[in-house]
Amino acid sequence: MKINRIFFLFLYFVCAHVLQAQPPVATDQVQAPLPNDPQVDAIINYAKRFLGVPYRYGGTTPSGFDCSGFINYIFGNFGFDLVRTSYGLAELGTTVKLSEIRPGDLMFFKGSNVNSTSVGHVALVVEVTPTAIKFIHSANTGVRIDNFNTSSYYIQRYLKTKRLDYGTP
Repeated sequence: MKINRIFFLFLYFVCAHVLQAQPPVATDQVQAPLPNDPQVDAIINYAKRFLGVPYRYGGTTPSGFDCSGFINYIFGNFGFDLVRTSYGLAELGTTVKLSEIRPGDLMFFKGSNVNSTSVGHVALVVEVTPTAIKFIHSANTGVRIDNFNTSSYYIQRYLKTKRLDYGTP
């Protein structure tokens, strides 16, 4: 019996020493985001230059953009020749889960009719954090950045996310 007590005391002191040597673990630690591809950063920074440009149906220039006209204009500046419509853009690239979304991805939404099943709107993801998926797009109020996670309008219209091949590793 005395040997068992000595063994447990020994085990207690060893465990206490090991636990004391371990750094504290914070339960709210957030991993730093992975660095973006430099080309993706350049595209996002260029897109942000057009914040506030007015919405124009069929618009493809800085005097006024519709959603796909905006995406085409931005990517065209970097040598990409994309299809013109949001539903056409939705056929490009690789489908990505929301949990794997990253800056540079394209998000696709239903248009104003929430009961629709077809793509009617496109946006470019500019920032992803544990609490936000921010995207830039040309909406009815012009080019702006919205947070998907806090927008009941876009959450209920979300259809899919696509990742384009930027031609870099």
